[in-house]
Amino acid sequence: PILQRTSSKPHDFWKYGGAISDFEVLTLASRQHSRYSASASPQHAPPRPINMSSRALNDDEVHNEMKKMVAFIKQEALEKAREIKVKAKLVRQESINIDATFQRKIKQAEVQKRIAQSNHINKSRLKVLQARQQMLEELFAETRGRLPGVTKDDAKYRVLLRDLGFYSLMEPKVTINCRQADVAKVKKAVEEATVLYKEALGDDVQAKVDEKAHLPKESAGGVILSAQGGRIKVNNTLETRLDILEENMLPQIRVLLFGHSPNRKFFN
Repeated sequence: PILQRTSSKPHDFWKYGGAISDFEVLTLASRQHSRYSASASPQHAPPRPINMSSRALNDDEVHNEMKKMVAFIKQEALEKAREIKVKAKLVRQESINIDATFQRKIKQAEVQKRIAQSNHINKSRLKVLQARQQMLEELFAETRGRLPGVTKDDAKYRVLLRDLGFYSLMEPKVTINCRQADVAKVKKAVEEATVLYKEALGDDVQAKVDEKAHLPKESAGGVILSAQGGRIKVNNTLETRLDILEENMLPQIRVLLFGHSPNRKFFN
């Protein structure tokens, strides 16, 4: 082999092309032994230095010593490579775990964002529904406040009382309860309703106004019909009719006030 070795001493300087003597080979072997002996395991211990005082080595011995040194260095390199591979595997696994954790946190953040968005939309819808319900309640409250005015027009109120009569019972004997102030109006309405009932069905009906049990004074008007000793009753007071109207016509009232729902596709 061709080596270059520098030193501060003039006699220890070799330039390119200088041949290495047996003494120099042994010196190099001793240095390599000192360098690796501390870290080497007993299984892969470096070759022992040769006793230089015994004799000079021939070329074959020098070659064998160099082969031992190369084998030792190669073994050390293989062990270091295995150690690096193990560390690289751990680093790669940790990197995979970090990526998985990051992706999981991203998905959790997206889910939380969707939940928050959905909650915000639901709260907005709830506020709209509450505002609409409040408007409907105010509308029906105003309507109830106007019920007493229905009885002020005698002609229209008598027609209303006539139409709230016998057709809902279809019984031959009917008892009628009304307000004390409406007794006279109800009697006239009963006479008209009896004639219309007979013309429509061909049957007679006996209607009696109960002048002892009247509706409360705070009632807006209307009548309560009963038959078969009170076992059958039909409440046709104005408050009850308004409650029925509120329940039955609520969908139509919603459409008139707020229009059709934008999410509705079918109207049949």
